[in-house]
Amino acid sequence: MLQLLIIIFNAFIFCHAADSAGTRPNIILILADNYGFNDVGYHGSERKTLNLDQLASEADDYGYNDIGYHGSEIKTPVLDRLAAGGVKLENYYVQPICSPTRSQLMTGRYQIHTGIQHSIFWPLQPNGLPLQDPTLADKLRETGYSTHAVGKWHLGFFKEEYLPTNRGFDTFFGILNGKADHYQYNDSAMGVNGLDLRDGIQRVNYEYRGQYSTNLYSKKAVEIVEKHDSEKPLFMYLSFQAVHLPLQVPEKYLKQYGDIKDMNRKVYAGMTSAMDEAIGDVVKSFESKGLWQDTLLIFTTDNGGQVLYGGDNWPLRGWKGSLWEGGIKAVGFVHGQMIKKKGTISKELIHVSDWFPTLINLADGSLKKTNPLDGVDQWRTISYGEQSQRKTILHNIDPLMSHVGERKSGKQFDARERAALRHNEWKIITGDPGNGSWIYTSTRGQNQNKLYERPNDKNIWLFNIENDPYEKHDLSTKRPEVVTDLLEMLEKFALTSVPCFYPENDLMADPKYHEGYWGPWIHAQWITEEVNLPSYTKTFRYSLLSIIILVLVCLSLLSIYETKAFT
Repeated sequence: MLQLLIIIFNAFIFCHAADSAGTRPNIILILADNYGFNDVGYHGSERKTLNLDQLASEADDYGYNDIGYHGSEIKTPVLDRLAAGGVKLENYYVQPICSPTRSQLMTGRYQIHTGIQHSIFWPLQPNGLPLQDPTLADKLRETGYSTHAVGKWHLGFFKEEYLPTNRGFDTFFGILNGKADHYQYNDSAMGVNGLDLRDGIQRVNYEYRGQYSTNLYSKKAVEIVEKHDSEKPLFMYLSFQAVHLPLQVPEKYLKQYGDIKDMNRKVYAGMTSAMDEAIGDVVKSFESKGLWQDTLLIFTTDNGGQVLYGGDNWPLRGWKGSLWEGGIKAVGFVHGQMIKKKGTISKELIHVSDWFPTLINLADGSLKKTNPLDGVDQWRTISYGEQSQRKTILHNIDPLMSHVGERKSGKQFDARERAALRHNEWKIITGDPGNGSWIYTSTRGQNQNKLYERPNDKNIWLFNIENDPYEKHDLSTKRPEVVTDLLEMLEKFALTSVPCFYPENDLMADPKYHEGYWGPWIHAQWITEEVNLPSYTKTFRYSLLSIIILVLVCLSLLSIYETKAFT
């Protein structure tokens, strides 16, 4: 009898494991570029033209996302439908610029723990996502997923080891840099220009030149789905360059926006609609392949909208590049049949670094052999509506940004440094947070803009984000005890940070040395033993090697000459 029970128990475990493995979801992670908080239709099409003071007075009664005042004139029917049938993430945060968001998405680690505290990965810099950190694609491929990246990479390419197909992706089609012409796929940086479109490691600019990037990327994504072996789970990372500069879109997407007079806003709206349509095409391909019922779709932006080029984060304060809510509070939602509570809004605190453990655990993967994570598993929060596992978000600590004002205390975090931290309802900002104006770029209510100039010596702000989501009321002088507590938390985070790695530009990256293309330029091991050396040191190495070779050649010639002379 005992032996029979053991056999039955083992059979149950085997069947359960097989069933669990068989139900691992396909995952499509869609990343929009520079997408503003107020630029998606599902944030409320029934706009109320309230001014900022009226919004602040109504927020306490209705909640930030309970009314339609922050809707958009931009039409996004596909995103609206997907969001309505899933879970809208309305307390969801990313980083203020693109490379740091992508790095945390791919590693589950704060940028203070990967050395990417300052700025982005620039084309001429020998820099990239640290190789010692496995990526989300690495971990999903480890557990049996087919992994594919389409679109913008922007996580470094100075060595081949940093290319997407060496960071966990079976295939890659897209650009390596942070931007490119949407038709020609070329980009300029520091006065040099090069082509930037690859299929894996192959350069393919001339083959696809003239095709609009958003449409091309969706076409490639559809091809991947059509060729996919349905016996394996699929992970697709679809990283659009839209709606990033340059502002370009086919004419047909502009016709529906005749009422928008500002050309930047008009083209931006057209780019958004093109992206919305492209996402619809990708969804249809999953449906046609019979994969959609077992697919989880995540939509997120990489940072706030750039208001100088058509983006709109109103009524949030600030924009891309700033630590104000307009730079870091993100558009995001999740859609999938495996979600238990669909058609809901989550106001639980979630951060972009949370996708790493959430998706790996959902895929029955392992978090072993990863460096200590800052992200937390949020699946039960998303699917069941449970309380978030997160109470704190470190938005960043940037030691290289210019200091502002005076240091408050030698024992606390140096408030002259640019930093921001969210803990429960409180948010503290220090140093230079970036432009803190409220800008409304939509067609209605443009007179509601409220500009802000930071006092020269001010370097601490404190907000109760739950009561004041638009950061109108600085409480730093009224609640000094909260300021002290949050500065102590910042100091603890600072003690765990690694040195910021921000190398000088290396002119050997110039595409003119690489047949006109952006791509890996450091190959030999002896050159890269100390990649943190400034570029002039690398140049000196090249020069020194040339001198040594020249001396050896001269000595050889001299030896031959002397031999002939004596004979």
